[in-house]
Amino acid sequence: MIPYSLLDLAPVPEGSTIADALANTRDLAIAAEGWGYNRYWLAEHHNMPGIASAATAVVIGHVAAATKRMRVGAGGIMLPNHAPLMVAEAFGTLAELYPGRIDLGLGRAPGTDMQTSRALRRGLDHPDSFPQDVVELMGYFSDAEAPVRAFPGHGTHVPIWMLGSSLFGAQLAAQLGLPYAFASHFAPAALEEAIDVYRRGFRPSAVREEPYFMLAANVFAADDEAEAHYLRTSMQQAFARLRLGKPGKLPRPVERLEDHIPLQFMPALDQALSVSAVGDAAQVQAQLRGFIERYQPDEIILTGNIHDHTARKRSFELAAQAMQALQVEAA
Repeated sequence: MIPYSLLDLAPVPEGSTIADALANTRDLAIAAEGWGYNRYWLAEHHNMPGIASAATAVVIGHVAAATKRMRVGAGGIMLPNHAPLMVAEAFGTLAELYPGRIDLGLGRAPGTDMQTSRALRRGLDHPDSFPQDVVELMGYFSDAEAPVRAFPGHGTHVPIWMLGSSLFGAQLAAQLGLPYAFASHFAPAALEEAIDVYRRGFRPSAVREEPYFMLAANVFAADDEAEAHYLRTSMQQAFARLRLGKPGKLPRPVERLEDHIPLQFMPALDQALSVSAVGDAAQVQAQLRGFIERYQPDEIILTGNIHDHTARKRSFELAAQAMQALQVEAA
């Protein structure tokens, strides 16, 4: 019986505003808690008109204030953009406000383009110090006495997760004894190798005695299979536009995807989004079962950007029902 969680990018659909997106995130989080989701994570991106979670810690507070049981956190904070001390203070504050409910996932990528990375004043002009920054950040959450401490943050022991889409994150998570989440929802190429590297190389730590792996998967569920595939076209278009250097708000779904995406780009799109469950309730349940049997995750985190908020909520509701059915099967 594995837990299921939700990754939300706070999408901004065409025809709506950032305020609408943040209200939708709150509404979805409240519903997700009722559907049994274990965690609700938000991700840091910059200079993207279609994503409203750039100030990730602020949005985490927005969600945590509206919910009671779920863990809420970052999936993730792009650490090269920030001084570790400031991350510790922000998440230490969240941990004091919502004790026992805050997670901190860390990524190595900037979550943006090179020009925006320069505007963030970090990253490109600094050597890659990600492993050292992670260790420094872990120290701020500990009880250790040091010349520089995070207040808030010191002694909060905020759980840190390593995120990644390559072998680097798997190796670092294993070396530090941290839980590991792989970005298989958009970059699954190294998924199986990364799982193997992480599990074989894992070193027990004060954080975890055994490895803990979370699989990310897209889900597009509807009461009708054709409707699910139609809803999915919004994310397919958005992903293609981003890869082609034309990010924007989340597009409306379309009947003929091939009329909106260059045909030569389709194979790369299909590969990038291959870890996706699409269809009606039974089909989504079968596809999720297949991912779980193949990759043996300790937890699965579901995501999926759908233009219509009501349809998006229904998709996550059906996904929760599918996961609950799989839990009954496992029991």
